[in-house]
Amino acid sequence: MEWLYILMPIAGVKIFWPGLIVLGVGVGVIGGFFGMGGAWMVTPGLNILGFPMAFAIGTDIAHMAGKSLISTMRHGKFGNVDYKLGVIMIIGTVAGFEVGAQMIMWLERMGNVEKVVRYMYLVLLFLIAWMVFADVAKRRRKEKEALAAGGEVDKLATGLEWHKTFHKLKIPPMVHLHVAGIYCSAWLPIIVSFATGWLAGILGIGGGLIRMPALIYIMGCPTHVAVGTDLFEVMISGLYGAATYTYKGRTELVAAIIMLVGASVGAQVGTVATKYIKGYGIRIAFGCAVVGCAISIVLKLMPSFLPQYRVAFDNAATFFVLGVVAVLSTYITVKMVQGAKLEVANKKRAATARAA
Repeated sequence: MEWLYILMPIAGVKIFWPGLIVLGVGVGVIGGFFGMGGAWMVTPGLNILGFPMAFAIGTDIAHMAGKSLISTMRHGKFGNVDYKLGVIMIIGTVAGFEVGAQMIMWLERMGNVEKVVRYMYLVLLFLIAWMVFADVAKRRRKEKEALAAGGEVDKLATGLEWHKTFHKLKIPPMVHLHVAGIYCSAWLPIIVSFATGWLAGILGIGGGLIRMPALIYIMGCPTHVAVGTDLFEVMISGLYGAATYTYKGRTELVAAIIMLVGASVGAQVGTVATKYIKGYGIRIAFGCAVVGCAISIVLKLMPSFLPQYRVAFDNAATFFVLGVVAVLSTYITVKMVQGAKLEVANKKRAATARAA
């Protein structure tokens, strides 16, 4: 089975290369669909496959930049990208990213990077999962109350409405974001982007894991606009991050290229799928993905408490994270195909009706 492993020359480790392909294609689909680089799955995935954490972060950011560029172009054609909002957020993203990257270098020198990053991931993942499912539960409660009163909930209404509070902060300069339909202080997107940029640098994510929920719940963006705008930001932070980590010698370009080939195909599928799966369908799938990723990290941490079962837990973590990626990407692809078939059938019926 030696042929299934390839030596990574910079990191100096042998990696299960089919796992890189599964991660590349699957996360390409998932990233294009959720509007993020997918690093919240890829970084722990690469670490689970055998990369040291610093190399997992740098390699993922390098592959993420190219994939996000492709997805952003597709979303731009659908009118899902608020470029004005994205450009404003670049200010905080770049500053926050550099702070996070410097912290990773410091933690690596201290020898604590693996443990600290994994526990930070766990806390962040569980917080976001709670937020998503709390939002879904509250929205459903509103729907039931509206039905009981003989009405229906506004289609644009959300469960959590934190953005209404943040929009009351009238600190100049104020900006009107036409694509997102938002009027707010320019400091709001800058602060949000600094926080997500810092997380991008320290956790090796494009920031999308927290920026997409932040755009929805704090900024008040419609889900499809949050997806496209977030991918634009992931592309910018990814290009900057790839340069930063490559300069620091923590990027394994062989692995990045292997994943990028698959991801460039998968990203096309995920992006088109957002045309057929809207709003809360995206949010529920996103919440399930976050939970699945958190479970895989827990499995990877278990040998610290039960060292005699290290091999079993490591294998379980590897198969679980790859399984989550495979199941989610398959679900998204099937929904895209079903939606496309329905659209074609409706067009044929419309054409037949016009001809009659």
